[in-house]
Amino acid sequence: MSFLIKQNSLNSYTSLKKVFIKIGEILRFKKVKKSIILSIALLVALLITLPRILSLYNITEELTDSFTVASINDIIFRFIFASVLFWIILQFNTNWKYIYQTSSKLIRITITIALNAIIFGCSVILFNYCYALLVNHEISKNELGLIHFVYLIIILVLIFVSGVLRYQLIHKEDIIEKELLKQEILQNELTALKNQINPHFLFNSLNSLTSLVRDNKEATTFIDKLSYLYRYILQSSNQDLITIKEELTFLESYVYLIKMRYRNRFSITIKIDEKLLLTKIPILALQLLVENCVKHNEISEEFPLLVKIVTKENYLIVENRIQPKRTPVDSTGNGLNNLNKRNLMLKGKRIVITNTNNTFTVKLPLK
Repeated sequence: MSFLIKQNSLNSYTSLKKVFIKIGEILRFKKVKKSIILSIALLVALLITLPRILSLYNITEELTDSFTVASINDIIFRFIFASVLFWIILQFNTNWKYIYQTSSKLIRITITIALNAIIFGCSVILFNYCYALLVNHEISKNELGLIHFVYLIIILVLIFVSGVLRYQLIHKEDIIEKELLKQEILQNELTALKNQINPHFLFNSLNSLTSLVRDNKEATTFIDKLSYLYRYILQSSNQDLITIKEELTFLESYVYLIKMRYRNRFSITIKIDEKLLLTKIPILALQLLVENCVKHNEISEEFPLLVKIVTKENYLIVENRIQPKRTPVDSTGNGLNNLNKRNLMLKGKRIVITNTNNTFTVKLPLK
């Protein structure tokens, strides 16, 4: 069926290219850049260490009489410790905490607060232990309490900064998604306009061709099947799901065209549970999967292609033995991706693709 949509594919290539560029932009903005997080962490660490640098040169001598004596080791330790702690806080609250997903917003907030508290608690214990071990100084309880208080305040500020960064990220994604949606709407409008023009010319041409080969039964049958296929494809734009039974009727005509080309070098076996015939699947799903088998495999007298379509454990399964073509296949890989997205949107489940034991299998969830 590739030749039926080739013209539209070529005409819409430029628009589709723009769509993929936009998708790439969305993926690039998926996380806050690490350089931004590191810069903020280092800046805050420098600010919190600055009083100790001033103390080293006796600039704040009167203000720091109760503090421990400043030293190079003291300043380096505090700067490195603060940098690592603030980097972890920023990373967690901008990127890492979004790894876990829960249905309840309250649970998500509770988990976030608990994990931030654990990070702060662990940092207090680690600071007390490592400072005494690496700097060889004792810190008074008053100064230690002040350090912990300052760290807590700055962590709260960083959590706020993380929220701002995340909001900025979401805002950028929204802009890109809206632009992508505009591109898709324009593409759909263009396709709709083309479909209003092309069918009349095509069907008139097919009717003329039928009158020319009226005495050739095989040729007229081929043209009738082709006409039915094209009409079915045009009508499919008005619906998203169709029963397996209806899809098999369409597939029968499509397989007829394939066998006209490959004769006995192509065969297909279909074993569908009758109870599942009224189950709905994305329209043109079976045609796409069979076409994918034909497109990517060698079909010859030496290597005939057998495609199997069966139902098992609430899956509609299409499989074939892998027979790599001798010449490279010009493929964008969009067919299966498109079917996966449609099935996810319409039925809430992804298709399952496996490539094991020299067999390529696609499982289409039915429930």
